[in-house]
Amino acid sequence: MSVLLLANENWPRPALLALRAAGADVEAVAERMPRASDAEVLRHAAVERRWLLTFDRDYGELVFARAVPPPPAIVYLRQGPYAPDWPARVVLDLLPRADWAAGHLVVVSGRALRRRRLPAA
Repeated sequence: MSVLLLANENWPRPALLALRAAGADVEAVAERMPRASDAEVLRHAAVERRWLLTFDRDYGELVFARAVPPPPAIVYLRQGPYAPDWPARVVLDLLPRADWAAGHLVVVSGRALRRRRLPAA
């Protein structure tokens, strides 16, 4: 499964560059659509069929409570102290398990992963 990624504005630049260096197809909200609303970011990710990478928990509310159509997956990393390359390592470790993550909100907390099925678009 080839995975397309969209890094939210809060995604650290070192992690964005590390994903690109590893060959990932990743767009950055900060480069492509700066200052876009969360709903606009979700719509773009859904239309472009890109997984959304974010540190912002508001996307879960938009998808589950407000019925904004979801992208193929949302990878939500909980805030905390982390090395600059940690977010990229998490995503690169997750990509070989793309079938497991697709269609889910994947919550990453430290090294723990949990997932919740996204509603149908």
